[in-house]
Amino acid sequence: MRWWDIDRVLELERDLFPEDAWSRGMFWSELAHARGPEATRRYVVALEDDRIAGYAGLAAQGELGDIQTIAVRRDQWGTGLGGELLTELLRAATAFECAEVMLECRVDNIRAQKLYERFGFEPIGFRRGYYQPGNVDALVMRLTDPSSSVQGTEING
Repeated sequence: MRWWDIDRVLELERDLFPEDAWSRGMFWSELAHARGPEATRRYVVALEDDRIAGYAGLAAQGELGDIQTIAVRRDQWGTGLGGELLTELLRAATAFECAEVMLECRVDNIRAQKLYERFGFEPIGFRRGYYQPGNVDALVMRLTDPSSSVQGTEING
């Protein structure tokens, strides 16, 4: 993801997460940490005919990676794109030498929870009222050894 992707990413962000969409400034802030030798972020976009089909981001600090966001356009649900984006983030976590990766997922987002479980994430707790303003709880999930979840996988394109 680069700065020129932000407007198109925001369109998808607002469609998928209308109550708790990220702002332009939040994406700019994340991308500011995604380049150069001191980079601690990895943000990617998936394109289909020059349209954003999905995007994802990871923050790394020491041995801990944190999946910040994964979003897939509704007409791409069930195509495997979410798994491809997650695989790319886990590769980044491995490159950042993260020993484990954490994430928060809305408790009502069963589709995402199943994706994360397929990759070996396990639920470890809840964050009450995490998603605002809707006051929706988050399920906290953890993956130990992200490198083992991406061995032998290949992303085309």
